[in-house]
Amino acid sequence: MSAGWVAGAVRARALAVRCPGAAGAREIAACSSLDEALRRLASTPYIKYTREAAGLSGAQRAVSATLLWHLRVLAGWLPRGGARLLVPLVSGFEVANVVARLSPEHPEPEGRVPPYRLGALETAWRRLDQAATPAELRAALAASPWGDPGGDTPWALVTGMRMAAAWRTALVVPQARDWAVARAALLTARELFVHGRSLPAPVRRDATRLLGVGAPAAASYREFRDGLPAPARRLLADVEEPAGLWRAEADWWRTVRDDGAALLRDGRHGPGVVVGAVAVLSVDAWRVRAALESAARGGRFGEVFDALA
Repeated sequence: MSAGWVAGAVRARALAVRCPGAAGAREIAACSSLDEALRRLASTPYIKYTREAAGLSGAQRAVSATLLWHLRVLAGWLPRGGARLLVPLVSGFEVANVVARLSPEHPEPEGRVPPYRLGALETAWRRLDQAATPAELRAALAASPWGDPGGDTPWALVTGMRMAAAWRTALVVPQARDWAVARAALLTARELFVHGRSLPAPVRRDATRLLGVGAPAAASYREFRDGLPAPARRLLADVEEPAGLWRAEADWWRTVRDDGAALLRDGRHGPGVVVGAVAVLSVDAWRVRAALESAARGGRFGEVFDALA
């Protein structure tokens, strides 16, 4: 194992151990106000951006921005070419940038939420940021590793990116393939059986690559669930109806948490430890964002938070 991977693994473990963890997130969730919760965050790594956050959405975004900053730092410790492993794992930030660009609440540039700064971990953000219309955005995606989403409506653009992210993760990060497969199943199930929307052709192609031919073509939710590959079938085993997919979403995060922790415990230095750290850090940020929402509502959702965390 190269010295670069050893250094990256050491840094990865150091970042992960500083997380508030489930216990810290529960304390935040039990706070009686958002201000109290933010004061508690002052003793955690999330202080980097949350100290100037305003309101719940601003605080949650600050938590996400801190996560991205830590992953960029981690990428800097990896050997040459090692950051390629992280690019698909952080692609959700690029999707979030596009969602913000497409939001009707911020039609003018000066009204938009500042984009996440991905640096060396971007897929094609600088090119996408130059697109002035949804049609131009679709063309920019088609000319990038994201690929053509199959339409230029906001839904088609974002859905195409999310499915493409799952496919690229499975392709580039073998340790995360099962997570990507399960994520693709959740996305497909939600579109087909909650929203009743047919998948654009490129999205259906990527879904088929991840889930097989049968599931994306299923006529019913039960047929869909029964036709899934093992990682996704396990995730949805106890979800009898599409309305229960939110529980599978929480289970997906738990699976990522457990698998990430197992990768971190691996005694060997290398890519697996780095992927494990990304998983643990991502789950921690997800928990903290949920805890902040509980605190903003007066800490009344502590029991619900415990069920999710």
